Amino acid sequence: MALRGVILLILISLPALFASADEKLSAYQVLQKYNFPSGILPQGVVGYELNRDTGEFSAYLSGTCNFAIDSYELSYKSTIQGVISPGRITKLKGVSVKVLFFWVNIVEVIHDGDKMEFSVGIASANFPTDNFFESPQCGCGFNCNHLNAFVSSI
Repeated sequence: MALRGVILLILISLPALFASADEKLSAYQVLQKYNFPSGILPQGVVGYELNRDTGEFSAYLSGTCNFAIDSYELSYKSTIQGVISPGRITKLKGVSVKVLFFWVNIVEVIHDGDKMEFSVGIASANFPTDNFFESPQCGCGFNCNHLNAFVSSI
């Protein structure tokens, strides 16, 4: 009788276990919950970890990711880490931007209304939030159409 009760309890619990696994948000959805546009991460995030108590997070790409947007060259390491809170990412590691001839680390990101502020420590730059609604693609950023046309013609 006890075995039958345990089996029944397991069968009742299975849907709840599968539902909680299906409800795990993507890294892009988590960004949105913290008031960030999903486009601050490139396409291809394969996983993430988040400590909801401290805000410490890690996002994982399948490899390094480089692309150019306008006059900026960006580089993402395969692991991006930081501390996230509503509208602010601090202690950011794994994201850098080329300024003139030097690569500098982006260490903080602030979303304030219709602008995004990216800080490299001693300097920062502001950009319109709507520039980050779409995630760039590794290798080509937002200018990927010419690559697809080239590949399809081979």
